[in-house]
Amino acid sequence: MNTSPPSPRTEIRRKPQRGHYDPASIHAIIDAALLCHIAFADQGSTHCLPTACWRDGDFLYIHGANNSRLTAALLAGQCAVCISHLDGLVLARSAFHHSMNYRSVVIYGQFAAVDDGKDKKMAMTAFLEHVSPGRNALVRTSSPAELAGTRILRIPLAEAAAKIRNWGVEDSADDMQIPVWAGVIPLHCQPGAAQAESGADLYPLPALPAGLGKEQG
Repeated sequence: MNTSPPSPRTEIRRKPQRGHYDPASIHAIIDAALLCHIAFADQGSTHCLPTACWRDGDFLYIHGANNSRLTAALLAGQCAVCISHLDGLVLARSAFHHSMNYRSVVIYGQFAAVDDGKDKKMAMTAFLEHVSPGRNALVRTSSPAELAGTRILRIPLAEAAAKIRNWGVEDSADDMQIPVWAGVIPLHCQPGAAQAESGADLYPLPALPAGLGKEQG
């Protein structure tokens, strides 16, 4: 397992014991996500915007319109990408020691455009497979015009770090006799009841992303 940060800005200084720099940990957290937040500077201001994301190999991918401010700004400069999952509330015997269980990844670098038509089609296929495994075989594929109007960007995972907390309460010895419930309340992202469009209710339900609604260790 890689225990060294890939760059000074990825080094986890606050609670370093929670840091993970190995690709397996980073990939697992990214693969469980459908959404990321991207922080970037543009026109004298700082922004942080959410967008859909997926991983293919050693890159994180996003997509957007050709003329969007987000894609233009990301191609022009550096950014930071954050992915996080909230897994539980950690309720302690003292107010100070309350915490949360979570998995997070931060990626630093600069996005590059995926312009080749074949590569764009493969990337969009990987995106839909991430959202709903097996759905590519059931729906119409993107047309050349649709692909031409879509900008696909990717950022390498070479400069990334994960931070994880997945354990119980860390109360002080002096607080152990306080008569109050203490422990972890797990939190999970759960799908709701499917709502079919008119005329589509007779077909099988789509597959869900891997790990959705499953408890994390």
